[in-house]
Amino acid sequence: MATIDDVAKASGVSKGTVSSVFSKKRPISKEVTERVLAAAKSLNYKPNYWARSLVNRSTRILGLNIRGESLEFGQFHHSLLNGVLRVCYENGYRLLVNALSPSYLSQVENISSDPVDGEILLDPIESDARIEERLQSGMPIVIIGRPPEPYEAQVSYVDNDNIGMAAKATNYLIGLGHTEILFLNAPISRTVSEDRSVGYKAAFKHAGMQPKPELILHKPLKGETAHAFGYEAALAKLTASPGITAVIADTDMMALGVYKAAEQLGLRIPEQLSVFAFSDDTVLSPELSPPLTGVRLHADRLGVEALRLLLEQLNATMKSSKRVLVPTELAIRGSCAAPGARSK
Repeated sequence: MATIDDVAKASGVSKGTVSSVFSKKRPISKEVTERVLAAAKSLNYKPNYWARSLVNRSTRILGLNIRGESLEFGQFHHSLLNGVLRVCYENGYRLLVNALSPSYLSQVENISSDPVDGEILLDPIESDARIEERLQSGMPIVIIGRPPEPYEAQVSYVDNDNIGMAAKATNYLIGLGHTEILFLNAPISRTVSEDRSVGYKAAFKHAGMQPKPELILHKPLKGETAHAFGYEAALAKLTASPGITAVIADTDMMALGVYKAAEQLGLRIPEQLSVFAFSDDTVLSPELSPPLTGVRLHADRLGVEALRLLLEQLNATMKSSKRVLVPTELAIRGSCAAPGARSK
């Protein structure tokens, strides 16, 4: 079996340079890197991953922790994952994705800590035990989403401006003439849900109107899928409150449920019901007619910025907390229009 000395001899560089090519602890020129990798390939050399981890006291593995109790992998998650993976690979790290629910994590076989050097936490909620656990252990973390208030100044995080985005979306619908807008929001415990509620209410107040609390509904944290919640909540509310002329949905899967409810009630989109979603999932576009108006969240950039912040923490001698806001933009399509009369 080939050793690191064999690779060094074959490539004409020092053993330390070969180590640096694989560990990426210091920059090595492209020419030397290619020579070392070519020699390693010809010799069928593979570095001993765990032995290197013991020497360096690091695993070169980073974690992505996703709340697992209601996980529905959509295009947002795929785009975010692609952004995280791209920066991981560029810097010689592997990624461990953890989507276990709290009930599984409490089982004996899952109690041991993950072999990661640092972790990205997705979808923070109020009283998020994951944050407290990592802070107590000293593990470097970055959060995607706004952390709960007690931790906001203690941890680095990447987020969209959810208050501003929700206000912009609601203002857009109010500008079209809608006054009764049903808001199918994320689970109430999530910080993103709180921020979007604030933005929704602020838009109404800015327009000189009073938002109706009964028109803000929250998806349960467990159980129901986004599609099922969108369908059932929209069907019930649109039946009980004929004055509703627009719906804002948390995700496009939820919006798909609203489309199905509108179809069952005989409501034409957008002539009799406008539908808006806080996402822009092109995968669902063929299923949504007319095309759904939404928001480009730039999930891939959220992932890239979060991983960069995490690497910065891993390499810093002095720890600090930073906030990065990724801009959003409305994607205006065919699902929203001025309110029209419902058929009798």
